Amino acid sequence: MPHNHANSHDHSHPDLKGRKLLLSILLNIVITVAQVIGGFISGSLSLLSDALHNFSDVLSLIVSYIADRYSKKDASVTKTFGYKRAEIIAAFVNSATLIVVAIYLIYEAIHRFMNPHFIESGLVIWLAILGIVVNGFSVLLLFKDSKSNMNMRSAYLHLFTDMAASVAVLIGGLLMKYFEWFWVDSVLTVLIALYLLIMGYDLLKRSFKVLMLFTPDDISLEVIHDAVCKIPEIKNIHHMHIWQLNEQETHLEAHVDFYKDVTLSQFDSVLIKVEEVLFHDFGINHVTIQPEHQKDDPKDIIVQD
Repeated sequence: MPHNHANSHDHSHPDLKGRKLLLSILLNIVITVAQVIGGFISGSLSLLSDALHNFSDVLSLIVSYIADRYSKKDASVTKTFGYKRAEIIAAFVNSATLIVVAIYLIYEAIHRFMNPHFIESGLVIWLAILGIVVNGFSVLLLFKDSKSNMNMRSAYLHLFTDMAASVAVLIGGLLMKYFEWFWVDSVLTVLIALYLLIMGYDLLKRSFKVLMLFTPDDISLEVIHDAVCKIPEIKNIHHMHIWQLNEQETHLEAHVDFYKDVTLSQFDSVLIKVEEVLFHDFGINHVTIQPEHQKDDPKDIIVQD
């Protein structure tokens, strides 16, 4: 039955994800403290902005870790879905923080560009190298899990953008050291922030759609309607709702009109056909069908509840 396919991939190594996140949290705490101290000593806004981004990473990784732990809790009579949406909420929160941090960095960079001052570039260079090494290692840790999990992807994006930011800070530090182009510090800060905005908005949009029960982008209700109606016993499928519980579970609810007044056993055999079509052709693995015969109700694909 299609209902059994939801979480087989996600729980293959349930504790390994958590350990990777914990290690990334500890590494980011170290680099954040080092960059804050170095930023104040050197006077580098880009280094402080990288530290602020790292601090947001620490918070986001903690949120991701908590969500990962909660997502494994069993369902109960008061929580029939368990905490399967915890990771989607974490992705939404983390992407929102990326956007807030980016806007703040742009504001500070513009202010600094108008009032440039001397920056101790040597310290900036060494701390940028430290950031590249630490964040690069964390990125490698989470890369595999980021491909199949939105929560891990949000954590991965935080760390990847931080590594990219450290590379930019390193380049800026070298330009300031050898050419005394101190305005580069502000320009790099803006570039880092713009990249954060782009990454954060994309993830915010995707997680928002899941939380709002929107139909997944790769699924067409009209195509599903036509596919199900090809089953000989079915006259029409209408009043459809398709939504994601999380990244592994896609649900469909619908009313199905039958040509004949079928028995329960006949309905079960047709239901199996419907589930097979929906699972194999559209990846929908949770199906709830309300059977109908000559019922006087709206027959539109979408009916406002």
